[in-house]
Amino acid sequence: MTTMTAPQPPIFDKGLANTVAAETQMSFIDGGKGVLEYVGIDIDTLARNSNFEETVYLLWNTRLPTRVELDGLRRALQAEYEIPDAIYDMIKSFPKDAVPMHALRTLVSALALHDADATSSDTSAAGIEKAKRQALRLVAKTPTLIANFDRHRSGKPFVRPNKDFDIATNFLWMLNGEKPTDAMTKGLDVCLILHADHGLNASTFAGRVTIATLSDMYSAMTTAVGTLKGPLHGGANEEVMYMLNEIGSIDNVEPFIKGKLERKELIMGFGHRVYKAYDPRATYLKTFAKQIATDTGNLKLFEMSQKIEGIVLAAKADKGIFPNVDFYSATTYHCLGIKTDLFTCMFALSRMSGWTGHCIEQLKDNRLIRPQAMYTGPHGAAYTPIAQR
Repeated sequence: MTTMTAPQPPIFDKGLANTVAAETQMSFIDGGKGVLEYVGIDIDTLARNSNFEETVYLLWNTRLPTRVELDGLRRALQAEYEIPDAIYDMIKSFPKDAVPMHALRTLVSALALHDADATSSDTSAAGIEKAKRQALRLVAKTPTLIANFDRHRSGKPFVRPNKDFDIATNFLWMLNGEKPTDAMTKGLDVCLILHADHGLNASTFAGRVTIATLSDMYSAMTTAVGTLKGPLHGGANEEVMYMLNEIGSIDNVEPFIKGKLERKELIMGFGHRVYKAYDPRATYLKTFAKQIATDTGNLKLFEMSQKIEGIVLAAKADKGIFPNVDFYSATTYHCLGIKTDLFTCMFALSRMSGWTGHCIEQLKDNRLIRPQAMYTGPHGAAYTPIAQR
């Protein structure tokens, strides 16, 4: 005889900070120890040894690829770099002062109009393969959307993608109209690896909520991009760059930062909702940020960043306030010639791999995500006719 377990009463967990809402094999975080792993491999090892395409394969397949498998993924991505002419025409119609994340959200959604696979999802093997095809196209085309929107608003002609390049090289090629140096490509590639996935963060959760309704991948990614735009999630690296520009010189660092500390103001690029130790994504990035700053003549910027870090750590390390990935990625993106207001778009370019991977994972064991709300309003309220109000 089977004993039925009584359903547990709902628990109020504002912000869901203590709620486990999904299972994943993609990334593991231990905030107290400063650990981030993709499928069990620590992020620092991947940043030093892997590349973005291999990382995408790892996240999507929960294992590292063979050489043949990696080459196959690269070719499949390269074949999907180009966007329809109608999308180029749409970019031309955008105001040149449009917010880049507004543009990206709109363009990601518009791609669905040109993809016959962009119908409702289903959880069959064929349905999951269809979702994977959409994921591949989104990861491949997002760099083309971002780079050519920036060229449009700068009054420059579009640069079509080069299907012989990897994703990092191709993006910088389209953005700047010339092939980047190997150091520039490596710098961007490292940033893409570090931002590719990060557990069930707000934008990833939003994407999983959307795909759980059996909507399509483009709708889920539009949801994710819109969520990332919020200043409590994406955008911190933009704020770091604005802060560095406001400080202006290394001589101004100490009075500026100590003044903020005395006033108990937030210092952008420090602290994290999850990490109470040094952000593992920032360890290698700090080293690489110095190299790329030296190579591009921006060493002053790095030295300012390093001085800020020293002052903040002296004051806040005992409280678990350390640099996060945004702090040194801001310097790196600036050195690569990426405009500050594109930084959050760069986050989306990378995270598209993690978002889509989570959506595929959701479809493999799907259940509609439908939490309850705690009602705090009145009961039995009388209706008053409008003439009596």
